[in-house]
This record gives sequence, structure tokens and C-alpha cells, in this order.
Amino acid sequence: MITEEIRNRYEIIVGLEVHAQMLTQSKAYATDSTEYGQMPNTNISVLTLGHPGTLPRFNKKVLEYAILMGLACGSKITRYNIFDRKNYFYPDLPKGYQITQDKTPICWGGKIAIELPDGTAKTINITRIHMEEDAGKSLHLAEETDTLVDLNRAGVPLIEIVSEPEMRSGEEAYAYLTEIRRLVRYLNICDGNMEEGSMRCDANVSVRKKGETTLRTRNEIKNMNSIRNVQRAIEFEALRQIEIYENQGTVKGETRMFDATTGETYAMRTKETLNDYRYFPEPDLQPVVVTDEYIESVRAQMPSLPNELKAKFMQTFGLPEYDAKVLIDDKDTALYFEALCSQTTAFKAASNWIMGPVKSYLNERTLPMQDFPLSTKRMAELIALVESNQISFAKAAQDLFPALLESPEISALDMAKKLDIIQDSNQDNILPIITEVLAQYPDKVAAYKSGKKGLLGMFMGEVMKQTKGKADPKVTSKLLQEQLDA
Repeated sequence: MITEEIRNRYEIIVGLEVHAQMLTQSKAYATDSTEYGQMPNTNISVLTLGHPGTLPRFNKKVLEYAILMGLACGSKITRYNIFDRKNYFYPDLPKGYQITQDKTPICWGGKIAIELPDGTAKTINITRIHMEEDAGKSLHLAEETDTLVDLNRAGVPLIEIVSEPEMRSGEEAYAYLTEIRRLVRYLNICDGNMEEGSMRCDANVSVRKKGETTLRTRNEIKNMNSIRNVQRAIEFEALRQIEIYENQGTVKGETRMFDATTGETYAMRTKETLNDYRYFPEPDLQPVVVTDEYIESVRAQMPSLPNELKAKFMQTFGLPEYDAKVLIDDKDTALYFEALCSQTTAFKAASNWIMGPVKSYLNERTLPMQDFPLSTKRMAELIALVESNQISFAKAAQDLFPALLESPEISALDMAKKLDIIQDSNQDNILPIITEVLAQYPDKVAAYKSGKKGLLGMFMGEVMKQTKGKADPKVTSKLLQEQLDA
């Protein structure tokens, strides 16, 4: 049993290898479709199957997407790119090798800024980003002894983002992966869906005594289908290695799998070394030369990135940091808010609506932001009605908002009139009703004047009842106090 005291003697060393499938319509070196969810072994051709005499052809879109990611991370872009063959035998790669980049990855260096739940900020450096093709998928059905192979995924383009071993906990790895996923989604180069395997992560984990400067033997963990499971696997593996060292044992260099049911890792095979892969230049693909002009053309396509939008929301729109963080978490939500702010100056109110009623509507129906039915124009109209005191926020959220969702083609003002919920701010209309209410409760008026100020709420309720909730609460409260204090 590893106690907290023993655990605190050790430092966890984590480096992540993130594989992100590119959102291209065809594969990295063939014209086969990359569409997900097709019948097994339908998105294939003689190229995917590795038939003799076939020649690959590089998909230029992969280069564009890889450079976009490199620019977003502040990486150095490689000008002269050579492809390599990585040789190993897997049943789901018919060629018997993978086309990748070894000596000349498309991107060198770069960094990812992360923030932990306690507000601690940290920068994780990137070693490299390289382009390669995915393998197929081996399927092991329950209670079946045979292995089935689906080659639809074989040849789908990937970028692999390799970090420096600078993360020191599963929590930091969680934050890093979350930021990577957010970035690829903002760039629209990968959907970041770990459950479907379009973004995958291998975690290299080792531990050492605090104060040591050399790295000990690391294990690579695979088969993690969520960011949370990456965190769980790292935390288990670190404790497993600490226990081995505490019992005077030796950690073996292994590739290990993660069982999400038990929360444990288990050995799959001895860890390969670079020599095992027998890298050599791919003879069937010409080098790709990247010019400064091409890089600048890619840079011109760069959308606003999460941290840029966060700064804009705080500095230009005056939002609190909490609001800005929530809004940028999802790209479509951030862009919707940004567009909404071009049609209203009530920026905080707009943020409150999106984080409140809008988010609740989407969550209840498990809908993404892009399926939200109200245009930014309609939302701006709704906000304007509340801000101008023509309708209360409560009425807007309870009555007007749902009605507009059902009939988004109708203007907010027309819908409010149809629902008869426009507030009455005319003092000449409200004052007679206040006078009538106060005349009905002379004892309560006397009690108020004796110091029971809490009775104001009772009088407000009576006026609202008389006006069917249409009296402007601010105007009504002001007039009531004036009459009671006279």
C-alpha cells in the first residue's frame, strides 16, 4: 500500500503522444474516402490494401492542416520534408509499413499553455509534430476467438503531436489534452472525438525520486478512449511503478494497455526501440518543399484561437474571466457570442443568456451549439427588450424565450406583444393601482410605517397580481416606497 507520504517522495514524469485524424475527405496517400461509420472494408482500394506496383500520392490538405497546428503552437515549420517508412508487422496495415516522418517532421518545437483547476498556469513544450497515416482497426468481439480487421481507417491522415516529458500529474495531462482538443476543433482540422478514435493519446509515464535529474524507465500506455481515462491511467501507472521501486524491484520497459473497467494498466508487449522500426526514406514519395509564401497563405486562414478570444471577451467586452473561460470552451459557442456582441452592447447580459437559458436548452436536448435555432439577431432583440425594461428577465426566460425557439422567424417584440407580456412603465397607469392596494390594507400600511419594511414585498405582489405581472417592477417599487414613506 502506497501511503501519501511515500507518494510524495516521488515525482511523476509524463509525456504525451497525441494522434489527431485530419478532417480531409480522402486518405493521406490515396483517394479512398475517410468517412466514419461506413460498413467495414468499404473505404479501401488497391493502395490501402498494399497491392504490388501501386504508388502513393500525397494529400496536400494534410500539409495545410499540419502547418495550421504548428502555427497555432508557435512551432518552427520544416521547409524540406522527406517521408519515411516505419516498418512493423500489424495485421491492420497490409503494406507492412507505415508512411510517416522520422528525420524531418513538419513542425519542430512549440508550446501549449494550460491552466489547472486551482488557477495555476503552466507551459508544456512540444518536441515535434509530424504527418503520417493511420492503421486499420482490429476487432475482438465478445466471446469470439477470431480477430476481425476493418481497413477503412488504414491510410487516414494523422498528425502526431509529441510533447516534452514536462507534465507532473494526471491532472496536468488532462489539462494539456483538453487544450489540444480545443485547438484542433478551433482550427477545424480534427473533431477531437476520442470515443470514435479520431483523437487518440499514448502516455509515456515514469517516476523518480524527488531531486533526481535523470529519467528512469518509462512505460507507454495505450487504449484510452477519453481524456478522463488518460488521467486515470497515468495515476494508476505512477503508483504501480512507485510500489515496484519501494519493493526494490525493477520497472520493465513495456507497452501497456489500460482497462477502463478496473482502472488498471496491464502489459501488452515489450517496448520497441527505434531500431525495431528500421526507418528509411520512402522511395515512392518525392520530398515536399514548403515555401515562405505557402506558410503565409496558411497563416492567413488562421481563425481566432481560444486564448485570443478569451482576451477579447475580457478586454473588449468587459467580461469576468469566469465568463470568458466558459464561452471559449466550445468554438461554436464562442463564435455565436462574438457575433451576438456585434448586435448588442449589453455584453454581460449576452453572456448570462448564453451561459444560462441557452446552455440549459442545449443540455436538456443534448444538442450542439450549431443546432441552436435562434439567430444572433433574435437573441439581440430579446436582450434589448429586457435591457429597456419592456419585459422582465423572468418573463423573457419563462415565456418569450421558449416561444421564440418554437417560432424563430417572428421578431422578439412581435412575439412579446402576442404573448401580452410587455411591461407597463407608465406611472399614470401604475399609481392608481398602488393607491387602491394601499387602501385595501390600512393595517399593513400602518405596520410598514412602524418599521416592518419587509411588507414592501407583499404590496409589490398585490400590485403585480392586479396588473397580471405587467407593471414594471422597478417603477412599481419606486412608486410604492414614495407612497408609503409620504
